[in-house]
Amino acid sequence: MHTPPPDAVAQAHSAHLRRIIQEQVFAAGGAIPFSRFMELCLYAPGLGYYSAGAAKFGAAGDFVTAPELGPLFAACVADAVAPVLRQLGPGADFFELGGGSGAFAEVALKRLLALDALPARYAILEPSADLRQRQQQRLRERLNPLLADLVEWLDTPPQAPWNGVLFANEVIDALPTPRFTLRDGEVFEEHVALDGEGNFMRDDRPADALLAAAVRHVERQLDAPFADGYRSELLPQLPYWLQAVIGGMDRGALLFIDYGHPRREYYQPQRNDGTLRAFRRHQLSDDVYALPGLQDLTASVDFTALAEAGSGAGFDFAGYCTQASFLVGNGLQERLAEAEAKAHDEAGRYRLRQEAKQLMLPDAMGERFQVMGFRRDVEFGVAFLAGDLSWRL
Repeated sequence: MHTPPPDAVAQAHSAHLRRIIQEQVFAAGGAIPFSRFMELCLYAPGLGYYSAGAAKFGAAGDFVTAPELGPLFAACVADAVAPVLRQLGPGADFFELGGGSGAFAEVALKRLLALDALPARYAILEPSADLRQRQQQRLRERLNPLLADLVEWLDTPPQAPWNGVLFANEVIDALPTPRFTLRDGEVFEEHVALDGEGNFMRDDRPADALLAAAVRHVERQLDAPFADGYRSELLPQLPYWLQAVIGGMDRGALLFIDYGHPRREYYQPQRNDGTLRAFRRHQLSDDVYALPGLQDLTASVDFTALAEAGSGAGFDFAGYCTQASFLVGNGLQERLAEAEAKAHDEAGRYRLRQEAKQLMLPDAMGERFQVMGFRRDVEFGVAFLAGDLSWRL
């Protein structure tokens, strides 16, 4: 499919961000780590992809997330975490990282009310001022005041002691990631430099001790060194990020849903250029340097690394499965039947069935997306009883 070129305003926006990145490259002595380039493209204040005001979700945006498809996904997640919230009692919090359009919060709060498992607070950590405004408007318009009053927006993770559930859907894939490669057995880190005409170009430089040690750790688990020229992504800062977003959590559960692979599948020899890609207007692009600020940059999640980070943060591993197994195990069929019974016409019922297919089919979201949970002094209940994949980690 042909992707239309951006309009003049969008092109000027992208050109402004491009100049800022070029200035940072000059200031750094000719190259910046790819992770810094990705951070600026996604999160530069007022200009980055997630910081600016362009539509991102749904048909008018660049991609569709599970909560944007309809009510089924969020309702099933609410069913999965309701036992945790009940165990923690009336003071429990629900903490969502990156609230998207607010669609997830809307459905989850309604479902938790029906399950008698409402949190004392529903907190959203949203780095985009524009998305925060959209979430606030949606939830004011679609929730009754009792539920709307539970919602707070945070600028930083909660530092005071708290109990509850932390939930992140398609968040880790958007963390600015280092890229590495091997030369003569030595680890190099991918940087972004400028060619003679000011265009972005790849420049590999010797890796620092943290990245080099992380690559060697992966090699030991794979039982073989990476071949020279192999290139991929690795997040050595993932444990530190997780500790930071947990903040002062005392008791509770963590739930992550994202696309990715266990480590041995992530770093297969044939996947020798990693998983990094760009999305614009629902089209995949390999040119991650194009149109900074106007396209999403993303890399798949190493779920083995996530399991290590969660356990290292002092949580018990609770489960790992595909999104399809997780949704079936947490009431998808029942939620679909209830929603179909309330639909006004056959067109509404058809949309619900199409939503369920998109969430469940292997070549859609069902197997590409996976779910991982952790717990501390609580039990998930049946959340991970279907389709356990922890043996693949």
